[in-house]
Amino acid sequence: MSLLAVISQNDPVATDSEEPRVVAGRYRLRAVLGSGSMGTVWSAYDEFLQRPVAVKEIRLPPGVTAGQADELRERTLREARAIAVLSHPNVIVLHDVARQDGEPFVVMELLPSHSLADLIREHGPLTVEQAAAVGDAVAAALEAAHAAGITHRDVKPGNVLVADDGRIKLTDFGIARNVSEATMTRTGMTLGSPAYIAPEVASGKAVTPGADLWGLGATLFNALEGHPPFDADGDPLETIGKVVRGEVPRPSPGPIAPVITALMAKEPQDRMPLHEVRRRLYPMITKAPRVLFSPEMFQKAAGTRAEATDTREMKPAPKPGASGEEPAEASQELAADPGPLPFEPTPSAEPGHGPAEPTPTLASDPGPLPFSSGPSRAPRRSTTATAVLVAVAILLFVVSAAGGFVAARVIGAEPLVPPTRAGTSATPQPPPTKFERRTGDASNTRGQEATFSVEVPADWTRFTNAGVGDNLPPSTLVEWVSPDGTQMLAVDHIAGYFPSYTIDQYVNALSTSRGPGDFKPVSRSALPGKDGVAMTYRTLDRGSSGSSGQLSRTTFVQVFRHQSSLWAVSVTVPTEQENTARTELYERIVPTFTITG
Repeated sequence: MSLLAVISQNDPVATDSEEPRVVAGRYRLRAVLGSGSMGTVWSAYDEFLQRPVAVKEIRLPPGVTAGQADELRERTLREARAIAVLSHPNVIVLHDVARQDGEPFVVMELLPSHSLADLIREHGPLTVEQAAAVGDAVAAALEAAHAAGITHRDVKPGNVLVADDGRIKLTDFGIARNVSEATMTRTGMTLGSPAYIAPEVASGKAVTPGADLWGLGATLFNALEGHPPFDADGDPLETIGKVVRGEVPRPSPGPIAPVITALMAKEPQDRMPLHEVRRRLYPMITKAPRVLFSPEMFQKAAGTRAEATDTREMKPAPKPGASGEEPAEASQELAADPGPLPFEPTPSAEPGHGPAEPTPTLASDPGPLPFSSGPSRAPRRSTTATAVLVAVAILLFVVSAAGGFVAARVIGAEPLVPPTRAGTSATPQPPPTKFERRTGDASNTRGQEATFSVEVPADWTRFTNAGVGDNLPPSTLVEWVSPDGTQMLAVDHIAGYFPSYTIDQYVNALSTSRGPGDFKPVSRSALPGKDGVAMTYRTLDRGSSGSSGQLSRTTFVQVFRHQSSLWAVSVTVPTEQENTARTELYERIVPTFTITG
């Protein structure tokens, strides 16, 4: 979740501290509005100007390295600088950036509201007029941002705030790859919201304002359909693969459908410009937003439907008579006088025996039977006789079935024993993977060249990104990802790494970049003939925002020195594929890696 988007929560959470904190001598923190992976947003009071404000505080997640912490602080300041140059009614207003104990606090407009994602989740898809009002407001905010040279890069329903007085504002302009949203890092992490990312951004190409047009189209798609255009709850890598290579889903027919289709063109230059979006949407808005979004939409109903992803506790029905428990319903006891039964229990008196167990007997005058042959009744069969008859019947059935099979085989002139299956399996085998030699460029921004070649499965797609710092020099990361997004080859290069740093520092960074318990080393050995190590480790990728799933991955990697550079060549797969992938991918691909320049 965007940290600015958490301002949309209506009910602040009171803090446990007895004495309210005061930031920079003037901003008194009152209650927590929300919390995300990057920090906390507070409801606060500006004692100097005497007005309510929202204050965003950096909160470092467990296991974050010093390099990631610096990156997180820098992202917060970038966000503040981006908002500061914008003055538009559809953009959250920045008031101040304060410092307290060396940490930045961003002071913003306090907008009691819900995010568009919350409204859709709680009330379902928007009407055409509601969606048009949202689209017009977001397009206006993006026009102002683009005119100021700012590309948002994370336009999605969670970053669109709707207030009960009709104000619609775009928030979270600080998008730059952060600790929780790096496109693809050494550890296999992916974007926090890949369902709304533009195809060119997902494939590692240059980010342009056209990426915001795609995000606006995807947001309108969600607003009208009730779900994102691409699967946000699945594996992020698989979702990115669908965004890059899959067909763009078509919205349901309607007045806004042509606008969505034009915004979600694969090529950025083919997307509808913002002024044309506003020209088409504005005539659809006949009511003021404060009327379109009624106050009732912002009141959480007691019977709000549970989402499919919500966790619900199912309690077993209490057993009657259990200690401390009352039965859920009254026990169904028979009445004191249930009326005449279909049979009467009568005692059986046999000489020399006590009273026998009651046995059901027919009524004294049951009326004529359909097969009556006289007044006398056949004697009741004993239990032993019944059991013998049942056993004989079963035996006869088995014999007759076997005899029928034998007879059918003899009549058909077929052997009694079925023919033996051929040694080959009838299940079709998948064709062998086709590998192709590919070239890659892992040169850094300072112009230090580093090219290589490697054999890769022919249908894998290449991405180029910057690796996370982790207190190490910046790296260039070249990756190939399988069509289903589950397998990945990564080549990480850090120029000028030696002699200031060691291989152990890089290996330690792989571990510390994950949260506690999310990194498990499996094996490590020295590389023959190289200054380096070969490792196998497993990582646990926890679900993204709104998702509780977990995905275990296994990475096979070789980390080695080449002149003054560090190289790491790795193959990452789901852990359940670990055994086959070692031989079919890792041992097949990595030996073909060659540094060419």
